[in-house]
Amino acid sequence: MTRPPNSESALVRRAALRLGLQAALLASMIVVLLCAVAVAVVVTSQQHAATALLHSAVASADDVIDPPAGAWLVMRNRAGTTTVSTGLPTGLPDIGALDRVAASGVPESASVRLHGVEYRMETLRQRDGTVVQGVLDLAANHTERDRLIAMLLLCGGVGLLLAAVAGTWLGYRALRPLSAALALQRRFVADAGHELLTPVTLLNTRAQLIRRRLHSLETDSKADAVLRDVDGLVADSTRLGEILEDLLLAADPTAARARLPVDLTEIIRGVLAAAGPAAAERGIGLTGPQADTPQVRVPGSPVALGRAVTALVDNAVRHAIHEVTVAVHAGNGQVAVDVLDDGSGIDAESAPRLFERFASGGAGPTDGRRHYGLGLALVSEIAAAHGGRVELLARPGPGAALRIQLPSSGAHHR
Repeated sequence: MTRPPNSESALVRRAALRLGLQAALLASMIVVLLCAVAVAVVVTSQQHAATALLHSAVASADDVIDPPAGAWLVMRNRAGTTTVSTGLPTGLPDIGALDRVAASGVPESASVRLHGVEYRMETLRQRDGTVVQGVLDLAANHTERDRLIAMLLLCGGVGLLLAAVAGTWLGYRALRPLSAALALQRRFVADAGHELLTPVTLLNTRAQLIRRRLHSLETDSKADAVLRDVDGLVADSTRLGEILEDLLLAADPTAARARLPVDLTEIIRGVLAAAGPAAAERGIGLTGPQADTPQVRVPGSPVALGRAVTALVDNAVRHAIHEVTVAVHAGNGQVAVDVLDDGSGIDAESAPRLFERFASGGAGPTDGRRHYGLGLALVSEIAAAHGGRVELLARPGPGAALRIQLPSSGAHHR
């Protein structure tokens, strides 16, 4: 099985690019927030400063000759005579505001826009009855604000670019050791699978030759029994070769698994047939779908699903006392495979970590062989890869019940 050259580097580069884009997105959110706060603070400060300047000029004005820069004054004495500062914009003063303040004595403030320019205007009546109206041009404030926004946008854009580059670079550096570890793991699986594939193929070929010779001989009851065992050996070696092929496929991150309609009842029967001799040696009975059980199909890989069911059945046989039962149910767009045994069950302390790797290693409860706690973890991974899950079911009686739940392909036929 081959893989495009430099696929590991390509995967790392794509992952690092995603990290860089995510860093840039996060930085952009922070920059936008900070820019909004900065602009709000500047605009508020400008408004307060303009209001304070205009109020001070109007309250202390005794003539209209020397107003503050960018401002004009309008004064109307008690006799009704009005004087204005030189250069007062066309359209001002606001005669209505002067009349209202002169009559009521209540100060007025307003913003007006004339000829595309915004002005701040304040009108009040002094103690001697003189009404003063101050007008402040806000163009300078707006220019300063626009300049600030432009600088923030420029700095923010540069910052986002630097954040994306830095995030990509740091992500690449952080992922390189992980990528090397994963590549080593995949190489080990691929090399081990490849090295085992050849002797398994030879074993299968040798078993087929023995079967042909037995078929060519005159048979008796003993020869028939031997022939059945050889047939089982051929089937087991074929299945082992398929498992190695599936492991090699799983070791390739760029390969896509086939999604075919798989009949779970047929898979379960094959698994129980393969597990029959080992279960018989221990006096364990195996019960599964009968010959007339309707087909239950799910989309997926038949080899991978067979590995999952095999792992559950093997686990149940190792813990059972007398009986292991495998049942399949379909309904509501879901398919469930239940594997039940009558053993001692699973203690509450082990249940939360039941599907973690190496969580249940140690010697088996009945066979004394070393077990590595990988079978149920692999079942969980296979179920997740098929859009399903594996779970421990509550059971009132003795023993344990494990379930693989998968999405159905919607076809149930006899």
